[in-house]
Amino acid sequence: MLGRKGFAVLAVILIVALLAGCTQQPASKEQSKPAEQPKADKIKIGVVAPLTGDVATFGQSTKNAIELARDQLNAKGGLLGKQVELVFEDDKNDPNETAAAVKKLISQDKVVAIVGSVASKCTLAGAPIAQENKIPMITPTSTNEKVTPIGEYISRACFIDPFQGKVMAKFAGENLKAKAAAMLYDVSNDYSKGLAENFKAAFEAAGGKVVESQTYGKGDQDFHAQLTKIKPTKPDVIFLPDYYNTVGLIAKQVREVGIKSVLLGGDGWDSEDLVKIGGDAVEGGYFSNHYSVEQKNPEAVDFIKAYKDKYGKEPDALAALGYDAVTMLFDAIRRAGKTDGPAVKDAINATKNFKAVSGSITLDANRNPIKSAVVVTIAKGKQKFVTQVNP
Repeated sequence: MLGRKGFAVLAVILIVALLAGCTQQPASKEQSKPAEQPKADKIKIGVVAPLTGDVATFGQSTKNAIELARDQLNAKGGLLGKQVELVFEDDKNDPNETAAAVKKLISQDKVVAIVGSVASKCTLAGAPIAQENKIPMITPTSTNEKVTPIGEYISRACFIDPFQGKVMAKFAGENLKAKAAAMLYDVSNDYSKGLAENFKAAFEAAGGKVVESQTYGKGDQDFHAQLTKIKPTKPDVIFLPDYYNTVGLIAKQVREVGIKSVLLGGDGWDSEDLVKIGGDAVEGGYFSNHYSVEQKNPEAVDFIKAYKDKYGKEPDALAALGYDAVTMLFDAIRRAGKTDGPAVKDAINATKNFKAVSGSITLDANRNPIKSAVVVTIAKGKQKFVTQVNP
């Protein structure tokens, strides 16, 4: 048993032990800091795209090109002395998925900026979240005019639907000498609806007439009823402003009901799967696009070669714009000299004469590029450059 002195010594020992334990707490916090340090050695950028779902080729092309740009940048030493890390999120072409992906990238992954999404309806869902959190967001391909008015942190690498609609209306009237047009579009899709409205306005302003306009909803696959109403109007052209997967189905049914009209569309046609789905029915059709693989500007030539070397195939416009969007972001971060949101946002919005794959890009006051469009046709199952249309 312990005497009084023994108890006293034991008490002192316990007190010293407790004090030692308390004084070690701050040290353990300090020890946790180095574990987080490697994160600071990289610049995290988020990418949201439809890697699966109904327009998966769009997402895969975008992802391929952005990864190519990252590899090229990191091989040259990275950005601001750091390597760039990409965090991809698959939104499946679903606006709800886009919103969730943007929230995750900001709150969990702590990205400094976001590239995406691809479809306008998805970007419209994700952009308000990026704007609220002051995270710069550049969409490669969302052409709906409502995207950038969401806020100063939102910009894009592509032209907008009013211009694209005018391009095809002008081409229909001047190049194809069309006087009567019909339209068939997805009333539930901001991209499809916006393009149809802009085509109609421009075509009729130039003296043409939209003799019939029919709509359908998301997921529809039978368009015979709408086409039966279009057929008696005998339009010179039919404007189909939707994505390749739906356009291919519609085109086959257009020919099945005996309509001979020339088919027109927008950049949503751009996929190697268009001909796989539509076959001969899309032969001779025309659509507006952001770039052609036949372009000869140095940036396009270098990009096309690098893409073919890495992936074994030619890049489509989705790839070109994905590359342009992320390299625009790299350029802005480099000019900003840091990665905080306001500084990067200001640098993006000041983009001027940026030499991109799809042409020289200058952002206007609404953060939309001032750039040219091209018109391509489907000839013998391949895309062929037809003409370039300037703003």
